[in-house]
Amino acid sequence: MNAPDRPGVLALPVDARSCGTSPAHEAAHLHVSGRALYVDDVAEPQGTLFVAPVLSKVAHGRLRGIATAAAQALPGVVRIIVAADLPGTNLLGSAQDEPVLPAETVDYVGQPIALVVARSAKAARVAARAVVADIGPLVPILSIDAALEAEAYVLPPVHLVEGDVPSALAASAHVLKGEFAVGGQEQFYLEGQIALALPGEDRTMKVLSSTQHPGEVQHWVAHALHVPTHSVQVECRRMGGGFGGKETQAGQIAVWAAVAAWLTQAPCKMRLDRDDDFLITGKRHDFIGRWTVGFDDDGKVLGIDMLQAARCGFSADLSGPIADRAIFHTDNAYFLPAIAIHSYRCKTHTQSNTAFRGFGGPQGVAMIEAIMDDIARHLNLDPLAVRTVNLYGDAPRNRTHYGMEVEDNILPDLLPRLAVDCQYTERRAAIAAWNATQPVIKRGIAITPVKFGISFTATMFNQAGALVNVYTDGSVTVNHGGTEMGQGLHTKVCQIVADTLGISLDKVRITATDTGRVPNASATAASSGTDLNGRAAEFAAIEIRERLRRYVAQAHGVSLEDISIRANEVHLPGKTLPFVQVVQQAYAARVSLWSDGYYATPKIHYDRVTMRGRPFYYFAYGAAACEVAIDTLTGETRLLRADILHDVGRSINPAIDIGQIEGGFVQGVGWLTSEELVWKADGLLATHAPSTYKIPTAADVPEQFSVTLWHEANREDNVFGSKAVGEPPFMLGFAAFFAIREAVAAARVDSADAAADARVSLSAPATPEAVLRAISAVHA
Repeated sequence: MNAPDRPGVLALPVDARSCGTSPAHEAAHLHVSGRALYVDDVAEPQGTLFVAPVLSKVAHGRLRGIATAAAQALPGVVRIIVAADLPGTNLLGSAQDEPVLPAETVDYVGQPIALVVARSAKAARVAARAVVADIGPLVPILSIDAALEAEAYVLPPVHLVEGDVPSALAASAHVLKGEFAVGGQEQFYLEGQIALALPGEDRTMKVLSSTQHPGEVQHWVAHALHVPTHSVQVECRRMGGGFGGKETQAGQIAVWAAVAAWLTQAPCKMRLDRDDDFLITGKRHDFIGRWTVGFDDDGKVLGIDMLQAARCGFSADLSGPIADRAIFHTDNAYFLPAIAIHSYRCKTHTQSNTAFRGFGGPQGVAMIEAIMDDIARHLNLDPLAVRTVNLYGDAPRNRTHYGMEVEDNILPDLLPRLAVDCQYTERRAAIAAWNATQPVIKRGIAITPVKFGISFTATMFNQAGALVNVYTDGSVTVNHGGTEMGQGLHTKVCQIVADTLGISLDKVRITATDTGRVPNASATAASSGTDLNGRAAEFAAIEIRERLRRYVAQAHGVSLEDISIRANEVHLPGKTLPFVQVVQQAYAARVSLWSDGYYATPKIHYDRVTMRGRPFYYFAYGAAACEVAIDTLTGETRLLRADILHDVGRSINPAIDIGQIEGGFVQGVGWLTSEELVWKADGLLATHAPSTYKIPTAADVPEQFSVTLWHEANREDNVFGSKAVGEPPFMLGFAAFFAIREAVAAARVDSADAAADARVSLSAPATPEAVLRAISAVHA
């Protein structure tokens, strides 16, 4: 149901309110004590078997045969599964282009080509290494440029044109050409990919999966087993991190475990070790952007012609909507009166890249922020001044390149507020003085804004359901379609339900996400988890609350308007009743004490053909100021200070929101500075372990780190006036990257090789090697 049509039903109680406060994460006491159950902690039923993948060692080739006899003879091996053994479809994915197991060709180093089922995890892994595949090599495509040259795409190119770009460029006082590349990023969730499949009676299957999208796992398993969807139940109590890497790709692990369970009729567990997880699963898409930009003497952009090319890997996965969102966020915070974007979704013989926090948005933001930086250096202006002059404003400068009006823009107020609070002007002058006298250590400072659209760009996913049950002792359970990966979604939903019912938070318990309770749920992604599931749960709780109020009004002969529920009590004229007493009396009077709730995001619409519409319900905003130091002899960088002013609307849980902002920012800094994926010439991912892939650590967090929440509630009617917080803070990390560019520019002033063009040839990630190259590089 949508919002009940009753006066005042959305008003929250004023006493004992949980929303707006910071109670601990609902499972924090379990996390810190080691009692939180993840899939690998669930007791394995007697007779559980273990599944290990056999991985391709060839990037691209014809699969001529698989020799399994030696492996089959090893102790503990039950069976080896190849494509011919599959009970159902062998093609999954958004474009039906991902084989469960390849039958004819292999498409990347690390692709699972067979499954070993054994009585122990060790036996399965040992046997997997004994399987020998006969693969006839074919010429692989491994890079974006090679794919562009071969016109190899997983999906057709997309072109968006707004305004007369050739005329805008011709009329511009200044025209620059530029290029910027951003690397991929491994999700590096602490809990690896895992599933436990439990065969049941009458051709049914239950799967415990670490997934952001139980509904999709359910569909994939049903297709792979060739059974109806109702025969598969998928449950997820919590994940040890997801970051997008478990939105679609948890599905394959669940399918492999379920197929093994189906064929052996025994419980089967599959847990990838870290190296295999790196080699098998997809990452954030790396992008190349190439552009021509025209602008005036103040740095105001007049026209852009841009190519965007993404490495998608061997299959489509989510590359279409990810590349689309990159297009949508190419404006970031800026009005672009004329722009042409040509988006290429490149097919390469590498892992099929997938969702990652920001879902293409960061790659689009990277392009426009690099343009702003290049313009500022070309004109010898403060980059913040160039960014400010290009901000969205009043009509007609409030319309995006995809036709949506920016109605809630707070950046013209937020950005200067941060600049004043962090003393940007004074510090910039002090840094210039430092750089003038220090030959080795150079410093830089930058402020970058964020405007991030909130909603799934595929309109149909912007819906959610929830179930609220009130028991006769006054306790409450909540179930919804969202998943918990440590981000605090369940905690916020419990707070919303408690406040809506007028009871204390300790009376509300969340239950595991389960396809058998809330069907057809969207993925927990697009930062919309609380927006969708929180409101659905609120509507369910409202329905129960209103039933109780109507019952009390009738039983006591008072007006409905005179009854309120707050602080675990029901208040009516001249009397206060305990909530639990009213619940028991209502049950005796046969009043339903459970309800479902349904929410569909309003106002949004989007035409994928024309790429025009309103794909987002609202925007979340923020800005970060970062100061860095670089060592010009080693290329080492250090983040010295970060000041963040971020917009979460009216915060449901400030502690959780601030934690998300801090974590997202640091993860963004890691992507842009240290996290580098490297493929060898034969297609092997060389950076496939913590020893070769560097994520940020506590040592990378700046000593001075300030996060402040913007004071204004969401201008759209969102739950509790809040805004999404999962993805937008990730892009605050650009402030650190462009501060490094500032420091590199200062170093190049001292370099004999410095070019007349003040622009800096530094793409992401800004590793020490990249920084050293940028210091001495001559800009093309």
